[in-house]
Amino acid sequence: MVLGTFKGGIHPPVKKELAKDKPIERLEIPDTVYVYMVNHAGAPAKVVVEKDQEVKTGQVIGEPGGFISAFVHSPVTGRVMDIKKMYHPIAGRPVDTVVIQKTAEDDWELLEGHGDYQNMDKKQLLDLIKRAGIVGMGGAMFPTHVKLNPPPEKKIDILIINGAECEPYLTIDYRTMLERAEDLLKGIKIMEKILDVEKVYVGVEDNKPGAIKHLREVFSSENVQIVPLRTKYPQGSEKHLIYAITGRKVPRGGLPMDVGVVVQNVGTVVAIKEAVVDGKPLVERGLTVTGEAVENPGNFIVRIGTPAKFVLDHVGLKDNVERVLFGGPMMGIALRDINIPVMKGTSGITALPAEITRTAVEMPCIRCASCVSVCPMGLQPYLLVKLVQKKRHDDAAKIGLMDCIECGSCAYSCPSKIDHVRYIKLGKTVYKALRGAKK
Repeated sequence: MVLGTFKGGIHPPVKKELAKDKPIERLEIPDTVYVYMVNHAGAPAKVVVEKDQEVKTGQVIGEPGGFISAFVHSPVTGRVMDIKKMYHPIAGRPVDTVVIQKTAEDDWELLEGHGDYQNMDKKQLLDLIKRAGIVGMGGAMFPTHVKLNPPPEKKIDILIINGAECEPYLTIDYRTMLERAEDLLKGIKIMEKILDVEKVYVGVEDNKPGAIKHLREVFSSENVQIVPLRTKYPQGSEKHLIYAITGRKVPRGGLPMDVGVVVQNVGTVVAIKEAVVDGKPLVERGLTVTGEAVENPGNFIVRIGTPAKFVLDHVGLKDNVERVLFGGPMMGIALRDINIPVMKGTSGITALPAEITRTAVEMPCIRCASCVSVCPMGLQPYLLVKLVQKKRHDDAAKIGLMDCIECGSCAYSCPSKIDHVRYIKLGKTVYKALRGAKK
């Protein structure tokens, strides 16, 4: 069997064995949740509740602040205790946050018009998805209703479901494919109706044979092809997933819709089913809690806004914990405070000991080109670093600075232990700031 793949990439230890055999559990709801108004890419949501206001589970507490933005809902039934600024680990700054104290068991405010998706038209389906506040749950958090409604001139003929889950340690997508295949299929059928596509593929890395087998059984009578992919990081990157499955190359600076493709993460597809069929806004998500510093790794359904500490207290932390990440070790975000709340894009919480996270001493580049050979985007990371260090940001942009997906393959393979991603992120920030200043 020929496995789908791409040029470049690396093979870090996958460490899936820590949690892959743990069925998904529903975590207890905390007494207090902290809900960011930046729970999506694009413009922050606008707070539409007041302090001391009573809210229901699923009630809108934030409305979209622009075209690329999303609704935010209360994840609990309770009282708004405060509306304040809290540090956001992705934005890197304090953002508006609604603090809600749980006062009762769930009293749901469901979406009006949900139910029989087969008798709904495209506009009705997109409206439900938008009102549910669904965003990409693989980490990017791009508003799903925007992604499913490309411009008329962009004809979409292929829908790809991303079940690769190439990030080490994380297993929530794997468990979702095993435990919720029927919901996944309903979500796919809803998107098929919206996009009117000719082909649907589900890409799964070949280190998940149980998921491949189960999906093929459940989808046997459907127009959905399960595609085994070679296990290689970053196979779950949209552009590389598209190439591995279809052979189509997204142009530099382009988007998947430029080659007629829409890609959605497994968790996002299940959230679409829950919104359209069950009327549930996006107030909870599945995530993996794992790592060598975790006592009892597992997979859980967690309410948005739950502090990471509450989740970690449930699984238990060992004394040797050195670093806690939202996500996995390759593209995860290190938390400076474990009271940071879970977001819509939080696919995992990984706690690691010092022997794994210990930072090596950075040495001079020896021009070995290891970073070039593994870069899945075909860039020259060593040169990008040098240009950023010399503050030649325009030159760096010309050779692909903004094309970097920050996967970390370069830093992982570097014998000199250079943290290319740190320099490239800095270069992107400065370049965008300079461009804004010139306008």
